[in-house]
Amino acid sequence: MTSHPDTHHHSLAGCGERLKQAREAAGMSVDDVATKLHMPARIVRSLEAEDWSQLGAPVFVRGQVRSYSRLMGLMTAPMMDALVDVGPVEPSRIISRTHTPKAQWWAEQLGRRLVYIVLTLFLVVPAWVATRQHLSNTSGDAAPLDLPVDTSGAYEQPQARQPAMPRTVVASMAPVAATPATSSDIVIRTRGESWITVTAVDGSSLEKGLVPANSERRYAAAQVARLTIGNVSAVDIENHGRSVDVGSFARANVARFAVSSDGSLVAAD
Repeated sequence: MTSHPDTHHHSLAGCGERLKQAREAAGMSVDDVATKLHMPARIVRSLEAEDWSQLGAPVFVRGQVRSYSRLMGLMTAPMMDALVDVGPVEPSRIISRTHTPKAQWWAEQLGRRLVYIVLTLFLVVPAWVATRQHLSNTSGDAAPLDLPVDTSGAYEQPQARQPAMPRTVVASMAPVAATPATSSDIVIRTRGESWITVTAVDGSSLEKGLVPANSERRYAAAQVARLTIGNVSAVDIENHGRSVDVGSFARANVARFAVSSDGSLVAAD
């Protein structure tokens, strides 16, 4: 093969042939040398052919030739002198990077931030508006509809209208016994705060207002024409001594009753 003349590799002329002859004399193949030197077989062939252009910088060439020579026992002075005469490696050139003016750098940073802010507003503002509208609609739907508006001073404590029931004080401070209900009474017991409107047969109001939890109201069925009870899910009703299924009369947690001629509770319009 034709060797490539080079000022750095000129002193190595003939080294490749000597290495090849030494390898063949030792009965080794190119692959055997490549395995022992831990280098590709093509590098071994390039060294023997003195094809220095395939081997890279002169510093690599010197190292590869030195390793091959030691493997073959070619430690003669001419070989070592040839290795010493190979020129030094040219240092890598330092390429300066383009200098970016400080004002331009700040402008680029500001532009990126503005793009981020605009994209954030584009995504967040519609979501915020939609959420606000949803909350407004929800609060409007949740407004209490079952409490009637009373312009005549409603919601006063019903105890003021209800006549005081006689109670017997026991010396031992035992709990006061509840007055037994008659078969014609309408009894209302609250487990939670409720409101009650009781209309008499003559159209007058027997009671109208809030009733606290754990309270009891009694009315003679013959005196009552209509009953309206709010928060009826927290109310128990007895009529003629029997429990009334308030769920069958309730609508939107408000039950409206009318008292029939026999004193029974029926649904009111």
